[in-house]
Amino acid sequence: MQFKNELTYENYIKRSQENVFHNKFENAIESIKKEFNNNDYPLIINNEKIFTKDKYKHVSPVDRRIILGYVSKISDQLINKAIESSYHSFKNWSKLDYKKRIRILKKAANTIRSNKFQLAALLTFENGKNRYESIADIDEAIDFINYYCIDMINNNGYVTKNDIIEKNRKSISVMKPYGVWAIISPFNFPAAIFVGMNIGAIITGNTAVAKPASNTPIIGYKIVEIMIDSGLPPGVLNYITGEASLIGKTIISNDKISGIVFTGSKDVGYSLYKNSANIKPRPIIAELGGKNPTIVTKTADLHKAAEAVSRAAFSYAGQKCSACSRVYVDKKIKKKFIEKLISNVKKINVENSDKRNCDLGPLINSNAFQNFKKYVNIASQEGRILYGGKVLEEGNLKYGYYVSPTIVNGVSFDNTLLKKELFLPFLCINEFHQFDEALDLCNSSEYGLTAGIYTKDEKEIKNFLNYIESGVVYVNRPKSSTTGALVGNQSFGGWKNSGFSGKGTGGKYYLTQFMREQSQTIVE
Repeated sequence: MQFKNELTYENYIKRSQENVFHNKFENAIESIKKEFNNNDYPLIINNEKIFTKDKYKHVSPVDRRIILGYVSKISDQLINKAIESSYHSFKNWSKLDYKKRIRILKKAANTIRSNKFQLAALLTFENGKNRYESIADIDEAIDFINYYCIDMINNNGYVTKNDIIEKNRKSISVMKPYGVWAIISPFNFPAAIFVGMNIGAIITGNTAVAKPASNTPIIGYKIVEIMIDSGLPPGVLNYITGEASLIGKTIISNDKISGIVFTGSKDVGYSLYKNSANIKPRPIIAELGGKNPTIVTKTADLHKAAEAVSRAAFSYAGQKCSACSRVYVDKKIKKKFIEKLISNVKKINVENSDKRNCDLGPLINSNAFQNFKKYVNIASQEGRILYGGKVLEEGNLKYGYYVSPTIVNGVSFDNTLLKKELFLPFLCINEFHQFDEALDLCNSSEYGLTAGIYTKDEKEIKNFLNYIESGVVYVNRPKSSTTGALVGNQSFGGWKNSGFSGKGTGGKYYLTQFMREQSQTIVE
């Protein structure tokens, strides 16, 4: 079977129907606003909705006056109940023919597709993405389901015949699920990553207990609802919300959890890995961020490079693990590149995310907002701010967490701004003299998620591809220098401290991580 990406906005553009796209999005915004303020969002355990007395008020980063709803907080007892539910459901779900599992999940994908504008409008208010990135987030969720369904079919459910060397003997290799997986997802792709990790677990016959990020619980709830309504049996996918530390501690300590999938910070990922190992050996699939570089050489197309770096650094306010945060530019063309880069960045319109003309929305929360101020202070003292560095409070922006895209020049190579993942619209520029120097600077980071290069020199391209220590790399890509991996086109996973498994999402090897091999030999 052949896979095809969803690409909603691009397809409307191809059909010269951009206004149709925007009309549909505007209608979805008006519709979704009716759900705000008083809605309560429960836990879902064993397909039962559970409203707890303890809740938290969930406000929009777009405008803190907007109350998106009230979200139930789970207790230690209910976490264990969710795990028990998944544990007891595992036997029947794992024995179900994988083609029947696929039918349920394909139905869910079709329902998400039918409601994509409504879901994307909700996502815009919940995590602050503009409409173009929100619809792409929903598209990617659909892509993950369809891609993994096709992957299961093309691999015959991961059953392979072995060579026969003896008479009257049949030998096969069967990949089988582990059991209950804990799924811990981030705020920045609350549909795509949430769906991708959950589908990886349940399509392969595992069951799951899913915890969305505290900043983005509603979109996850809506998706789990769709999956259950599509025919997912009780206990196969349980949905829990609440205090991250309590949930993490209880999940790790419960030996009925067979595996953990996590996307988030390096520190949390390392802590999870260490504490989990104290209970029992179990697979952990983790994507832990990046500090992603781009090299711009003297032979580069500077117009293409400046545009691509601008997109990579500042789309979704730099709140992507793949965001470009370091640029190493040949000294000979540094001035020209900076001029072109700033010219591009000046065109970025910071606006409320629900507006059609929004290029850049808010930061996710007050912690990110305060961190931006802290790092601007460091940049002004230890480097030179070429552009931005401002908190934006004009008009309705004062009710959200809005800041300007920021470009910094000349901080030392061991500076925090060049070492730490900031998850902010912060781009540092440094010069190099020799190409090998630039490559060494790229690889000096503890992270190795994405990297890009702009050059017309074939030798430099070859050296870059041979020696760059990153899981996802791009050469002369006009769309973006480090971001925008497409399911089925670029598998997405990191090296070094960017990930544990070395096998990327949306790629050929991802599903195998949720299964273990059993060799079966039958002698007649």
